[in-house]
Amino acid sequence: YVVVSSEQTSTLSESDSKALLSSYSIPFAPEKKTSTAADAIAASEQLGYPVVVKLGGDNIAHKTERGLVRLRLNNSDAVSEAATSLLAAATAADGDVHLLVAPMISGTRELIAGMLVDPQFGPTVMLGIGGVMAEVIADVAFRPAPVDEAGAAAMIDSLRMQGLLEAFRGEPAVNRSQLISVIVGLSKVAMERNDIVSVDVNPLIVRENGDVVAVDALVEMGTRNISMVSKRVPHTDAQFRALFEPRGVLVAGASTHPGKFGFVSLHNILASGYAGGVYGTNLQGEEVLGIKTVADIDSLPDNAIDLVFVCTPASANPELLRACARKGIGAAFLTSAGYGEAGDEGRQLEAELVALADELGILLAGPNGQGVVSTPAQLCAQIVAPYPPAGAIAVASQSGNFVSSFLNYARQTGVGISRAVSAGNAAALGVADLVEWYGTDSATKVALTYVEGISDGRGLMERLARVTARKPVVLIKGGATDKGARAAASHTGALAANDAIFDGACKASGVTRAANVEEAFEAAATFATQPLPLGPNVVVLTTAGGWGVVTSDAIATDGSMQLMTLPEDLLAQIDTKLPPRWSRNNPVDCAGGETRDTIPEVMAMIANHKDVDAIIYLGLGIQANQARLMREGHFHPDHGLDRIVEYHERQDARFAQAAHDLSVSTGKPILLATELAVADPNNSGVRTVRETGRLCYASGNRAAVALGHLYRYAVHTGVARK
Repeated sequence: YVVVSSEQTSTLSESDSKALLSSYSIPFAPEKKTSTAADAIAASEQLGYPVVVKLGGDNIAHKTERGLVRLRLNNSDAVSEAATSLLAAATAADGDVHLLVAPMISGTRELIAGMLVDPQFGPTVMLGIGGVMAEVIADVAFRPAPVDEAGAAAMIDSLRMQGLLEAFRGEPAVNRSQLISVIVGLSKVAMERNDIVSVDVNPLIVRENGDVVAVDALVEMGTRNISMVSKRVPHTDAQFRALFEPRGVLVAGASTHPGKFGFVSLHNILASGYAGGVYGTNLQGEEVLGIKTVADIDSLPDNAIDLVFVCTPASANPELLRACARKGIGAAFLTSAGYGEAGDEGRQLEAELVALADELGILLAGPNGQGVVSTPAQLCAQIVAPYPPAGAIAVASQSGNFVSSFLNYARQTGVGISRAVSAGNAAALGVADLVEWYGTDSATKVALTYVEGISDGRGLMERLARVTARKPVVLIKGGATDKGARAAASHTGALAANDAIFDGACKASGVTRAANVEEAFEAAATFATQPLPLGPNVVVLTTAGGWGVVTSDAIATDGSMQLMTLPEDLLAQIDTKLPPRWSRNNPVDCAGGETRDTIPEVMAMIANHKDVDAIIYLGLGIQANQARLMREGHFHPDHGLDRIVEYHERQDARFAQAAHDLSVSTGKPILLATELAVADPNNSGVRTVRETGRLCYASGNRAAVALGHLYRYAVHTGVARK
């Protein structure tokens, strides 16, 4: 469904907002509502000086911006003067006004909490760094409601400015249990009160004892209009098998012209080694690449073909699908353009085609798509290169270009692909449909997806969350949602950027969101090839200090895992293998003290220690890189260079193999990083990593980012401890 807030809204006064929210565990300061200066003085005497006096009213939202707040009033004269001037500042547009008197609450830290109704994700809860600079700082966390205590704790942990929540300079740590209660309370407001479209609690002041007290609140009333997104009948496993593991493939519109889709797709199917039957239609019945085509689908054998790859014009496709159904074809991939991307007429043609495919029981992929890859079936039915190595990453993308990017990265790194589909217009088969099936596919360990326009954000995340309970889903998002978050008359609404809400929805659903295409592929490759860490403790093993420092910084920046302090027993073990000048700290800097077996022996000591959860090894390929220079120099193979070159190359290959074997035996992730992964892919160390089926990272910081994704998913699924 899509939730749309009514434009007919009204804002409760501050006092009414507080009265409503108090029953939902929001801790407000005591307050008295008065109408005259004399009553304000009496209220101040009861509450105790110093006090705050504000002008309130149903039509007054942001008092600070209008100068309708008086702070630190220490006596009756100050209160009288403030009350008189505030009442005089009221305008006819403010409606009925009143004075609010409250104790002056002081604190050096301010937070903001709230709730809004997002058009894509519905009722959504927010926590962030607050005060008058809230929109400028924009350190906020959003989660779709409902939010339980664990989700609330995760929201708190996701704020960038964690230091403000901890004890510092004599200030106590913020009372986390209170913050959790506030978030859960706002979640209950979101779920129980359909007549509320926005809540703004700002600021939440942190007191000298760490407790939080809310001193201002705004509630916006309105109607939530729910527009249901049409739900199609789910595709069957048999239909997906027809798409990914067809007994036979028909290229409709096969061509003898090497530049036409009908030629390229047929060529790619044949060149990839597909072992099933391959057929083609061509109006002239020409032979194309050794395939004798036919002019009429009806002349093809019955129940021998499962997939039709359509390269014919839109006008020919309805009758083509009918003919395919008569032959028992269960899936169709359409490269044809001229549909939804071509305007109103094209959208109508697309809707009619989807309805026809549903009637015929055909799974329809596309139109305007690039193709489908299925390495278990050695199938490359697409109109572009490349065909990737086999592996466990399944790709679903709204952009064909990103499919190509991921397949190219697979070829570069050797970390392969199981399935890949460019959804094109996604008229009937969308990214979520594909990812859901990938969740059941035994050939797939991780789904990798690119999304753009979203019509049902909450529905998408609910479907992806069902998959992340079984397998990781890595997602990269382009562009904004179709309708931005509703900017209500509150700080909460102003802070509700589409991306922040989408990011919160991903975190709540366990979806691994990547910042860019390289990070997305590397995260997916890590999920596909490394075990999940059981905890946050990382050790960096390095042959050079600088690399270790930068990687340590990346681990700290990621904020999920931690560079563990080396226990005394591990220090003592490493002392037996490294010279006294080694770092005796984490990162473990070997300080140039390596002998033939130092790296694998020290790595084994670290990996086998019970407190270590993951390792990043830096420095692979150094010896083999020197060997390359010796091979290229004009002195080789004389002067003993042939033997030393072979030794250097064997060493780096041994190190890479040792890391793989240790990871398998201990069940711990061990990530290897070197710029030679890109600079010299044929380096024996890099090549051996590739041969073990794992990813060699181009830098330590990229390895740290990938490891952070791995750990957060492990925590989400309950595999890892925090």
